[in-house]
Order: sequence, then structure tokens, then C-alpha cells
Amino acid sequence: MFQVTCYGAAGEVTGSRHLLEIGEHRLLLDCGMHQGRDLAKHLRRDTLPFKARQLDAVILSHAHLDHSGALPRLLRKGYRGPIYCTGATLNLLAVMLRDACDLYLRDLERDNLVRRRKAQKPQAPVYTMEDVLAVLEACVVLPYAQPAEIKPGVTLTLLDAGHILGAAVVHVKASVEGETKTLLFSGDIGNSDSPLMRDPAPVPAADVVMMESTYGDRNHRNYQQTIEEFEQLLRAAKGGVVLIPAFAVGRTQEILFQLGLMYHQGKLEGWHVVLDSPMAIEVTQIYDQWLELFDPEDLAWLNAKESPTLEAFLPCLHLTPRPEDSSGLNRIDKGLIIIAGSGMCNGGRIVHHFKHRIWKEKTQILFSGFQARGTLGRMLVEGEPFIKLFGQRYAVRAQIHTLGGFSAHADQAQLMRWLAAVPGQPKVLLVHGEAEAQRVLKAKIERELGLGVTVPEQAQTLAL
Repeated sequence: MFQVTCYGAAGEVTGSRHLLEIGEHRLLLDCGMHQGRDLAKHLRRDTLPFKARQLDAVILSHAHLDHSGALPRLLRKGYRGPIYCTGATLNLLAVMLRDACDLYLRDLERDNLVRRRKAQKPQAPVYTMEDVLAVLEACVVLPYAQPAEIKPGVTLTLLDAGHILGAAVVHVKASVEGETKTLLFSGDIGNSDSPLMRDPAPVPAADVVMMESTYGDRNHRNYQQTIEEFEQLLRAAKGGVVLIPAFAVGRTQEILFQLGLMYHQGKLEGWHVVLDSPMAIEVTQIYDQWLELFDPEDLAWLNAKESPTLEAFLPCLHLTPRPEDSSGLNRIDKGLIIIAGSGMCNGGRIVHHFKHRIWKEKTQILFSGFQARGTLGRMLVEGEPFIKLFGQRYAVRAQIHTLGGFSAHADQAQLMRWLAAVPGQPKVLLVHGEAEAQRVLKAKIERELGLGVTVPEQAQTLAL
């Protein structure tokens, strides 16, 4: 038996979970959470559709919560096996899972207060910080490009995906009833035009390729044009405040690097940059510990300015780890570029900045990443004239901009090049994409590469 069941990221871009069954072995590729605005309700409704104790191993492609966020629940339900990942991914997990747990417990406390006022029974947490610590203890680090036998007859190799720090393409080679079968799981493939991360590593042949399709129906704007647009927006925004909702991992560091380049080119005069996210501050420090994984050309920029860290590379950068530092920003009405989480505006400090500034015409909001359905970020990108924050209605008078070239995901052309470079004639499964993106990419692969393509449905089991 060699089959896979997609329990998440099937016709959607969150909740990546794929159960790979090889003979008697049951391997889980990723264990992500479904992201949305009410974390406590999402987690309460999200029952894991497989028996945790029956899994033999978990293979984690990278640390983003839509790929890793349900791991604490998995251990809460009895999973006691290894979690294979890269060393950088383990470092990031320690920050991201802890932060997600804090947010969840705060949401739960607020919900339970409402329930008590209605004389309703409070909800027990579905996981706690103890489960987060158990996840970290279960992690087994594998370096890039070093095969490891994780079960008898099953070899795992992690390859650089070029997406975020530590992100991996997963290659599984297994002996099934006397035959050798290979599967390549892309995780999230990096945008080869973006800085800091290296280009995705070459991949070996595979019988089956499970490939993400986030941007399967479109290409990013030219990266240099994106940077030029970024600079133009900053020039036009002088005298106001720029808010950048940014993912703490990957996007924040990329933006800091680009702002650092602008600073050294004399293009940030009059601006102060504020990194208003405790998690992003901590993650940036982790990035500085893994400089050997950076693209050599970008690392040379840091070294040329005698700035061996991203923080030192941007002298006008201010860090606001404390809540009182963040709230103090509300008194400043010009010359601020505020980078804050969360990237899809589901929570975090960016929502508080919206409360104080989204109704002001001099506010500029720059989106630099994908906004999933159901998120506040998606609502703003699609032009909602009013939004609800903290129980109140706010008019959206801020100027909304999208800088598509900043994406950490490969676009359609890059996905096609990556797949075309896989030796042989693999069967292709498209995951981690919305329906239209998958429809367009499926037709393009079949037409131009002549490969068979399947788009799995939620909870559908496919024999490989």
C-alpha cells in the first residue's frame, strides 16, 4: 500500500496535513492549523481526523503555522513519535508555537468570560504550553541533503525549499512490496527573485510530486519593479504613517533588508522604521544565527556595510518589544514606517494600529503577502469600505496597496520551472491552493509538460 490522504490544504491554502501510508507505516506530512480571525473557535472545531497514536512519524516542511500549528494538539491527543525537521525550523518553532499558544489562551480566556456572563460552562483548552514544549522535545533535526532511514525501508531527505529559513522540500523513498517508490512533497516553494533565501535546491526523480499551487494562476510582478513601487509609495507617503502587516517569519526580514538597502542609498531620509512585533524581533535574531543559509550575494551586502545582522544593517530601526512602547506610537503622526504582525491581520499589534489609523486618509497600508479567504487582510485588499474591530465599526479611509512581488511563494512560472526540472514523468498532486489557481495550473501542466495531474479533495485518499 502506497497512498496519501489530504486532510488539509486541499482546495485551500491553510491547514497543511497529508497522511502518507507506506505499507504498515503511517507518516504525516505537516500538521498545520486552519487560520482565521477567531482562533479559539477554529481550534475547538478542528478535530484531527486521524488517530494520533497510530502515526509513526511526522515530517515537517517548515515552521509557518499553516504547516506546523496543530502539532501541539497532535501530542495532546497522544502522539509520541519523532517530528523530523531542519535545525532552523526547530529554532523558529520554539518562537511561533509559543506565540500561537499565548494568543489562543488569551482568546479562550476572553470567550470564557463571555460564557460565564451568560451562565454557560467555560471551555477547557484544547492544548497548553506543556504540549508546545512536548513538540520541541519530539523534534529530530536533519540537515539538508543528508538521507536518513526513519523506518525500515523508508528514507527521508530534506532539501532547501528557498521559502523561509529552514524550509524544506521533502523526499521520501520507500520499498513497497518489493518495489521502490518515491514521493516529493514541495512544502512551500520559494520565490527565487526574493532576497536572503537561496534558490530552491535541485530535486531528484520522483514517482509522485505533491506540489503547492498558491500562485498557480498568476505571476508576481517583476521584483525590481516592486522595489521601485515601494520606494515611490514611501516618497508619496512622506508626512504620514505607513503600516505594513507582515509575517514575522520571512517577510519581515525581507522588508528589513530592502529598507536597509534604501537607507544606504539615501532613500530613507526623514523616516523611522519600527519593528513592532515581539515575535518578529525574536525571529530576526534567529535569522542572524543562520547566516550560512542566506543567499551569498545578499550576505555580501551585509558584510560590505560591516553589518553582520539585519538589525545593524538598518540604523534607523527601532524595536518595540513592550506593549507600552507600541501604544506610544499612536502619538506620532508622520515619518513612521511600522512593521507589525499579523501578516493577514487576524490579530496582533497591527489590528490595534488599524483602530487608531485606518480611518485617517494620511495612513498608507502596504500588504506584502498572500491574504487567505476569511481574513481581515483579504477584506481590506478586496476593498471593504468598513471593518469591525473590537466590537466597533470603522471606516476604511487609509490608502491600501499590494506589493505582489514580495511573495515568499513561487509564482506560476517558477512552479512550472521547478516541476519541469523533476526528472522522469511523475504523477502530480496539486495541494495548498485555492480552486481557481489549481484549475489554471493543472491545465498548464497537462498542456505544456504532458504530466497527469490530480487535484485532491478534502479527506480524499489517493492510491499512488
